[in-house]
Amino acid sequence: MKYLDPKADLTFKKIFGNHPKRLISLLNALLPLSEEEQIHKIKYLPTELVPQLEGGKNTIVDVLCTDVRGRKFCVEMQMEWSDAFQQRVLFNASKLYVSQAKKGGKYSELQPVYSLNLINDIFAHDTPDFIHNYRIVHDKDSNKVIEGLHFTFIELPKFTPHSIADKRMMVLWLRFLTEINSNTKEIPTDLLNDPEIGKAVEELEISGFSDAELRAYDKFWDSVSVERTLIDDSYQKGMEKGREEGMNQRSLEIGRKMLANGMDEASVMDMTGLTAEEIKLLKAEM
Repeated sequence: MKYLDPKADLTFKKIFGNHPKRLISLLNALLPLSEEEQIHKIKYLPTELVPQLEGGKNTIVDVLCTDVRGRKFCVEMQMEWSDAFQQRVLFNASKLYVSQAKKGGKYSELQPVYSLNLINDIFAHDTPDFIHNYRIVHDKDSNKVIEGLHFTFIELPKFTPHSIADKRMMVLWLRFLTEINSNTKEIPTDLLNDPEIGKAVEELEISGFSDAELRAYDKFWDSVSVERTLIDDSYQKGMEKGREEGMNQRSLEIGRKMLANGMDEASVMDMTGLTAEEIKLLKAEM
């Protein structure tokens, strides 16, 4: 049996976009919800977030739903990390929160918004932690919280099954997202034994996709490859530019000291590689 990768746009939406029990299982497993905060029933919402004011920005999310309490849950699968994506997450969650306000309504009736973001990339290089939960807290006392907006970012490449020993469903769903791809020949039994994950695996069987869907799937991965190449090229150029600027700054510092010690301009230019114009500017600063 051949399978498709669940992280692709086509497959991710197919798996979670119209299966309430499955989405509830994923949300309860990956969001930092207490026993009392667990989700029991949801209703899907349109994934296009239309602005309330004319001229505002329209945005589209992967999966969006609300539960019986009125809480909103926004789920995004992102292949590449960028600061722009982080800002988009904040924008979308804020829009969902504000959209609850009705004329004459009470602010106390506004329900929390939870934003779950699965990233197939590493952005927090200074920590081995792969789950990052954010909320609005006091800068000196994290126990003082302003409720309303909750953000969860998960770096999928960092995940290893042994990293969370006591959260079985979290581990199973993250294994589902990270272990299955086009090279998978056999699915682990413990994934198949969970009812919702087992059904999700069945939907990844390549035989269940039309030729048009398979072309869209391949096109998605082609676009990811192109985007990754552009990001890598941009990063490399930035590094090279940074090195060049750093070396030039060092040369300027050395040239300034040489001139201050009375060395002639020709010798300074020969030893530092500075131009006559740069030497002139240095002397004007002295």
